[in-house]
Amino acid sequence: MAGVDEAGRGALAGPLLVAAVILPFPCAVSGIDDSKKLSPSRRRRLAAEIKNHARAFAVVRREALEVDRLNVLEATRQAMEEAVLALKPAPDCVVSDAVQLSLSVPVVVEVKADARYVCVAAASILAKVARDEVMEELHRRFPMYGWAENKGYPTRQHLEALRHYGASPWHRRSYAPVRVVVSDKER
Repeated sequence: MAGVDEAGRGALAGPLLVAAVILPFPCAVSGIDDSKKLSPSRRRRLAAEIKNHARAFAVVRREALEVDRLNVLEATRQAMEEAVLALKPAPDCVVSDAVQLSLSVPVVVEVKADARYVCVAAASILAKVARDEVMEELHRRFPMYGWAENKGYPTRQHLEALRHYGASPWHRRSYAPVRVVVSDKER
């Protein structure tokens, strides 16, 4: 069974990251949980262990321009399917965190699956760690947005920076707070 999850759907900036994971049974990695419940350092340690012990894993990235072009749900769905199809060996079934997928194997779609299925929690960790690394790198290039801390999500600091500096090439222009700033700057 493969678990698939994403990180960054609600962010105003940066890529969407998706991971799919097949874990062995029994799983030798302890402490796997929903990525949102873990500290960044714990997530990084677990991501390394998951990669070392997984039967298979894949991480797929969708840039902000593609999220804008497709819409976030469709970009997520396509990335999830791509991640699952990249798994070798292929899974016999897939558990998706709240996104319906069109695959040739059975798919269980469950809201908050990352809190119930260890394989989905493992995928959430890999996606979150990969996205955090990207946002920390982008922060070095665009420090004014505070992405090392807010990871591109709409915090007060990020929204204030967005209004002050305008949108960067990494902002999702289809998202309302960015769209408003871009249209105000164009006037």
